[in-house]
Amino acid sequence: MRPRHIPQRTCVSCRTTGEKRGLLRVVRQPDGTVLFDPTGKRSGRGAYVCASAACIALAEKQRRLARSLKVEISPTVFEALRACAAEDDPPSGTEK
Repeated sequence: MRPRHIPQRTCVSCRTTGEKRGLLRVVRQPDGTVLFDPTGKRSGRGAYVCASAACIALAEKQRRLARSLKVEISPTVFEALRACAAEDDPPSGTEK
């Protein structure tokens, strides 16, 4: 039996390649609105960013998501990305 294909995507911020499920997707819908897409299934042009606070901050500061999607991005999208990244990060001090 062949191993199952795992889609690969590139982070717009740090340019590393990783599994699609491990990255956060931001989508520009056909009507021009920009949303965080936790399911990865909304229609429209998508861009991916790592689920780390550093990559999200770099994407916001250097306007990498905005450039990739060719539209201005509201701060609420970045707040949603940071909230999702905070859920994925393990609390510090729990490693042994």
